[in-house]
Amino acid sequence: MVSSASNQNSLNIASALKAAGDPMRLEILKIMRRDSFGVLELCQIFDIQQPSMSHHLKVMSNAGLLESRREGNSIFYKRAQRSSSSEQRLLDQIFLLSDAEDISSELLAGVAQIQEARRQRSENFFRENAERFHEQQDLIAGFSDYGDAIQDFLVRGSERTWMEIGPGVGELLKEACDDYGQTIALDISSEMLESSKNCLGRDSNKVRFVLGDTLRALDEGLYADTISCSMVLHHVASPAAMIRDMAELLKAEGQLLLCDLDKHDQEWARESCGDLWLGFDPEEIGNWCMDAGLKQGREQYLALRNGFRVQIREFIKGEAPIV
Repeated sequence: MVSSASNQNSLNIASALKAAGDPMRLEILKIMRRDSFGVLELCQIFDIQQPSMSHHLKVMSNAGLLESRREGNSIFYKRAQRSSSSEQRLLDQIFLLSDAEDISSELLAGVAQIQEARRQRSENFFRENAERFHEQQDLIAGFSDYGDAIQDFLVRGSERTWMEIGPGVGELLKEACDDYGQTIALDISSEMLESSKNCLGRDSNKVRFVLGDTLRALDEGLYADTISCSMVLHHVASPAAMIRDMAELLKAEGQLLLCDLDKHDQEWARESCGDLWLGFDPEEIGNWCMDAGLKQGREQYLALRNGFRVQIREFIKGEAPIV
């Protein structure tokens, strides 16, 4: 006699296989390899009507292929998270099969348009609000709330190169740039870089300021022993893609230090603070880093006075741990 648990497992496997057995759904899984998308974004990428796209997403979600998360009034979909279950091992095989085929140039162009629109929203916000950065950032979490913890995590040394991505007004740069042989500040906003220079004053000549994103850093070969990225991921178009870039920019046995918000539901942060994402589940960030070839290091979580929680996470590139 077949047990009820075994029968349910068979039903779940059959459901996943049926849900994946559609060319459109396999294409959706392909583009979700390293990003999440809203329903309307997917409609734009695939040039289909919302009812049809919603049907595909519902079928895949019910079968466990996708997970959804609410971002304000929008629902975003991504591939299901890993687990050790036999069902998840099947899903991993489905994902591997979908990834074996290249994404068409038309779909890649559609994804690029979505990411550029996200990036432009973030860039416009910081260009227009650079002078009010402190005021707006403090609505969620200011440097005084997490700065000391980040400094405790930094691996320093006169032989090391440190890159700070999204330095804000330069508070961390001012505290730590003397402890490195070379310091690089990277930001997509010239206004924010100027704010950092003003914060450092005469010490600004100790820092190389680079206008651009992580792709610009890769083009210029700006490799670093330590990369820190504080309260930035929730502003970028594709956090997973940025983590991959940062992992590539790290030298062997390098340190990636991430500080960002836990998942929350305070929608006002989009309008007031220019947030594209309402924080992240720790497991989500961990999976992105693992996919980028990084190993989990130290971590710390800080509960803040205004209902937010900050996660400070260290990830290491290479086999040797940093102590």
